Amino acid sequence: MRNVCPTEMIDLSLHILDIVENSTKAGAKLVEIYLSEDAEKDLLQIIIRDNGIGMDREMVKTVRDPFVTTRTTRRVGLGLPMLEQAAKEANGGLSVISKPGHGTEVRVTFQASHIDRKPLGDIASSIITLIMGNPEVDFIYESDLNGEKITLDTQAIRAELEGTTTITDPAVLKLIRGLFM
Repeated sequence: MRNVCPTEMIDLSLHILDIVENSTKAGAKLVEIYLSEDAEKDLLQIIIRDNGIGMDREMVKTVRDPFVTTRTTRRVGLGLPMLEQAAKEANGGLSVISKPGHGTEVRVTFQASHIDRKPLGDIASSIITLIMGNPEVDFIYESDLNGEKITLDTQAIRAELEGTTTITDPAVLKLIRGLFM
């Protein structure tokens, strides 16, 4: 799995991939991803919640600064600042709520019809990439895009598999992709 360079984030699925990768690096064992689009309210909302180590108040205050990162591999953290910029360009916004030991929630909104709103992109591939790259992490994905609903819960899938195969088995991943078709 290649790291996504934030300057290559041409769609929202790549932003989701980046944020969730940060969640898994922060020790999350459960990541919840919620997408909703309401045509009447002209609103697209993405919520990503994890049970990772969380951040203290000071870190939450600085997380939007592109020159602040906890990574040791690079000196900039462009993911959230670029997502916030994308939201602002589409009359939206971004909020981060976190508490040490209790995880983090990132909530981002967009004016759904705004000409500058980035497309959703290939959500299915992003979710499958996350599952393949983090087989020990559970994911809950729910979307309601103008009445078209999708629900995915890897905990439930694992229970159904009853140890007969793994969630990263190609046949299982093919079934997961089918949920998005």
